[in-house]
Amino acid sequence: MRMDAPRTLFEKIWSRHRVLEREDGQTLLYVGRHLLHDGGATAFDVLRRRGLTPRAPERIFATPDHYVSTAGRRVEEIEDPRHREMVEKLARNTAEHGIRQFGLGDPNQGIVHVVGPETGLSQPGLLIVCGDSHTSTHGALGALAFGIGSTEVAHVLATQTLWQRKPRSMRIAVEGRLGPQVTGKDVILAIIARIGAAGATGHVIEYAGSAIRGLSMEGRLTLCNMSIEAGGRAGMVAPDETTYAYLEGRPFSPRGADWDAAVARWRELPSDAGAAFDAEVTLDGSAIEPMVTWGNSPEDALPIGGAVPDPDAAPDAERRAQMRRMLDYMGLAPGTRLTDIAIDRSFIGSCTNARIEDLRAAAAVAAGRRVAPGVTAWVVPGSEPVKRQAEAEGLHEVFRAAGFAWREPGCSMCLGTNGDIAAPGERVASTSNRNFVGRQGPGARTHLLSPAMAAAAAVTGRFTDVRRLLEG
Repeated sequence: MRMDAPRTLFEKIWSRHRVLEREDGQTLLYVGRHLLHDGGATAFDVLRRRGLTPRAPERIFATPDHYVSTAGRRVEEIEDPRHREMVEKLARNTAEHGIRQFGLGDPNQGIVHVVGPETGLSQPGLLIVCGDSHTSTHGALGALAFGIGSTEVAHVLATQTLWQRKPRSMRIAVEGRLGPQVTGKDVILAIIARIGAAGATGHVIEYAGSAIRGLSMEGRLTLCNMSIEAGGRAGMVAPDETTYAYLEGRPFSPRGADWDAAVARWRELPSDAGAAFDAEVTLDGSAIEPMVTWGNSPEDALPIGGAVPDPDAAPDAERRAQMRRMLDYMGLAPGTRLTDIAIDRSFIGSCTNARIEDLRAAAAVAAGRRVAPGVTAWVVPGSEPVKRQAEAEGLHEVFRAAGFAWREPGCSMCLGTNGDIAAPGERVASTSNRNFVGRQGPGARTHLLSPAMAAAAAVTGRFTDVRRLLEG
């Protein structure tokens, strides 16, 4: 690329962090921010065996989230001894090497992809990595953020650099005005339903268009979080006034003259006019409705007014067989209206949808209503600050009065490895990001949807168009 050629947001950040390139196409990148959670605690063992220590501990931040109990805050409350050891090991290793950890009892503890943005650790222009695929979340602030494997976590700890092959770029523009109760979750599910779960494979996605610019920061975080479910390497939204307003005054954000200088730099990041992308997709935002998944992939999503599709209408034998397997697992019959599907559980939480805006939206639905008989409903805040803010606003009392359980921060039922799982055959209305077989427990049937839609399902006992519910 010529130095004077128009560049994308992705290209600008990639170039700023490039250290060197090899003839085989691999690029060594300098990592601006390395985030750790309890699942990556064992990477320190690799360093210890090789006699190494973290290269830049001041650029590394950690929080336990995957394996913590959402029933309490004490390490002793983690029932599985293997998971308890992971949390304890993260605490020991970060203390040994002078790495800032937001541990259990810390006022900023929470899910790593909630903690990063809300503390101001995630900033425009940074290259951010974490040993978790949903690191793409942080791209909502104009960062290049992606997940890495356990071996790569150890490499970044030791060198603060990472070898990567440069991905291609894709721009997904969502134009128009979103309708009532249509959220970032509905937008990303509509995108994945359109392009498929592998539609962005090998690409970094930049989300653009008037509908994206109209999203709050929380909505953008949800959008970028699920870029991985579209096959993308990362997701990004160019920084703008919404970004700056969100970051200003946060604990790790620049202050005073440093803030002014940072904003001036950040204003240079958005893609230049005429910058070329390897692929482009456009959606009409005004046509997007509240969405619900019916199968075992986020691409199996439909507007709430739809019906379970018939495998016989699929274009080829492979897809027909796949759909039949999914419907058998999900216990659904072709032609069933989504609004006729009863649920057993409702889960409002995860790094996708557990921020204060998400809880406000769910509480607005729960207010004055009761969880339907036979339904178990949980609300799990994404972090301690989210929990404090929700309680200051009285949202926890709204949820409790409606029959929802009000839990402690953590990943909880999103991934089903911490004891928070559904029983075999239970149908879950979930605000998380993945719905593959067994994701929320062996035999659990997961449907993805927004917080307001999950609350609507909880109080009606079935998938419900939240627009109609709120209209009375």
